[in-house]
Amino acid sequence: SSDVCSSDLMKNFEELGVSPEILKAIKEMGYENPMPVQEEVIPYLLGEGNDVVALAQTGTGKTAAFGLPIIQKIDVNKRVPQSLVLCPTRELCLQIAGDLNDYSKYIDGLKVLPVYGGSSIDSQIRSLKKGVHIIVATPGRLLDLMERKTVSLATIGNVIMDEADEMLNMGFTDSINAILADVPEERNTLLFSATMSPEIARIAKNYLRNAKEITIGRKNESNNNVKHVVYTVHAKDKYAALKRVVDYNPQIYGIIFCRTRKETQEIADKLMQEGYNADSLHGELSQVQRDTVMQKFRIRNIQILVATDVAARGLDVDDLTHVINYGLPDDTESYTHRSGRTGRAGKTGTSIAIINMREKGKLREIERIIAKKFVAGEMPTGKQICEKQLIKVIDDIEKIKVNEEEIEDFMPAIYRKLEWLSKEDVIKRMVSIEFNRFLEYYRDREEIEAPTTDGRGTDRREGGRSRTATSGYTRLFINLGKTDNFFAGQLIELVNKNTHKRVEIGRIDLMKNFSFFEVENSLAESVIGSLNKSTYNGRKVSVEIAGDEKPAGNTGGGGGYAKKKYGNSSNYSGAPRDQKKSAKSREERGYATARGPKKKDDWQQLITGDSNDEGWARRKGKK
Repeated sequence: SSDVCSSDLMKNFEELGVSPEILKAIKEMGYENPMPVQEEVIPYLLGEGNDVVALAQTGTGKTAAFGLPIIQKIDVNKRVPQSLVLCPTRELCLQIAGDLNDYSKYIDGLKVLPVYGGSSIDSQIRSLKKGVHIIVATPGRLLDLMERKTVSLATIGNVIMDEADEMLNMGFTDSINAILADVPEERNTLLFSATMSPEIARIAKNYLRNAKEITIGRKNESNNNVKHVVYTVHAKDKYAALKRVVDYNPQIYGIIFCRTRKETQEIADKLMQEGYNADSLHGELSQVQRDTVMQKFRIRNIQILVATDVAARGLDVDDLTHVINYGLPDDTESYTHRSGRTGRAGKTGTSIAIINMREKGKLREIERIIAKKFVAGEMPTGKQICEKQLIKVIDDIEKIKVNEEEIEDFMPAIYRKLEWLSKEDVIKRMVSIEFNRFLEYYRDREEIEAPTTDGRGTDRREGGRSRTATSGYTRLFINLGKTDNFFAGQLIELVNKNTHKRVEIGRIDLMKNFSFFEVENSLAESVIGSLNKSTYNGRKVSVEIAGDEKPAGNTGGGGGYAKKKYGNSSNYSGAPRDQKKSAKSREERGYATARGPKKKDDWQQLITGDSNDEGWARRKGKK
């Protein structure tokens, strides 16, 4: 009955027009039902003059979708290039060539040649001279061969551009244009992309004729089998959060994406030092090192791969359980590619983002593009992690294969050694071998707190320390901080330039994106009014009373953050923002008033102070 079932399933591929030789090969490879992209593309590509733009994630069966029809259309008797597959990386090039060889196992004499950088060009030239039917190439190396006049594309009838968006992102646009200009116009052209960007649309318009657009899922949408989870933490807690996520998923087989090579290496080194089965993959590794790491990851000798986007492009693994974004990428398309590496071939997967508060805007943009909401993850506690790890140890003991014959001779000595222990004691000790590592680590660890936000959506951590203003002083908030190159000297200079009274400044607290400073109660409103009319490096200055609006007398005042509303006590000239409902001027939007050149004597005023030393601010002397 299983044979009947198998033949019924294979009939689907047969109905698509796939030849018996190829059917035999793919049946041996375990192919059953055609995947949606294969059902759509195979019949169309078997025809003539049919151009296709296929929007499909990686892991949707693309290689077979274009591979089976181009193999079937090859005339083996003509030993000239008849099909060209362009792809972004060496690794993907080798993988596609390997798959095409598997599909054509029962077609005698069919030659597939992978052409890529990082290996001997001479051996590739020799293979080309012997004659090949299908060339799988990276654009850079193919262009090199074309310039050397060692390859001719005059006989190409099918052009496939796989992961076209990645090729464009990697700067291959000019190379692709040069290659396609050398291919006969009478051809089938198939463009595969995970996302539809303006650049992809432009290439399709220039080089494809009446192209059929096939979308598996919605445009720019991520895979439906992928769950998107976000953990929002303070920047200082990111690595600790990553460890907890990994520890809470003991069966993880995934990729951690980092933004830079340096960060990638640092995270991988930390994980390896702490006993995790991890390694790194980035551009500073040699090709041999990258190949070794990828192979170890493919065969699961490595459980966690820490990688940059570019280095991981050629890695194609179907059964990843997790993709972890150690911070979000700059562009949404990179997120789509990252998350598309899990949840493949009908399996489910999880794409996790570990972010800080500053990345919230980027997260919302990604949600809009992929048309999905991130689930807010709850950071696992130490106790929950230890429980998960304990269950994993028990599972491993249950599933371990015992080699009865090999171990038999050792058992009497083992029984003698352990006879003083009860069964329960033996089990406890066995389980504790692995469990103790996590127990020790998490026993006294503080739980990771999620950051809270005030009305500005600012990371509460930065200014969360509630300060009480010194008696007789009012604590003020200013929207400038260290990242604006704004320090105590710049604050005093700003006050000098914009007030015409002697201002004594108390405590100054400089934060990353904003600061707090104290002025005498009697001058608070005039300082606020004057500074709110000023700019700093072209940016509109905003000063407000911090926390509680009451100036500090005997009661003290001043919380950590500026209040949005001032109530009746705020009669200074800088009116609250919520009173300004009319259209905002250029100055109110944060720009200097004039577009033209600044007054040349501005700097002189800093020196002369308008010849009136009453306008000079100074820091209060320490008592």
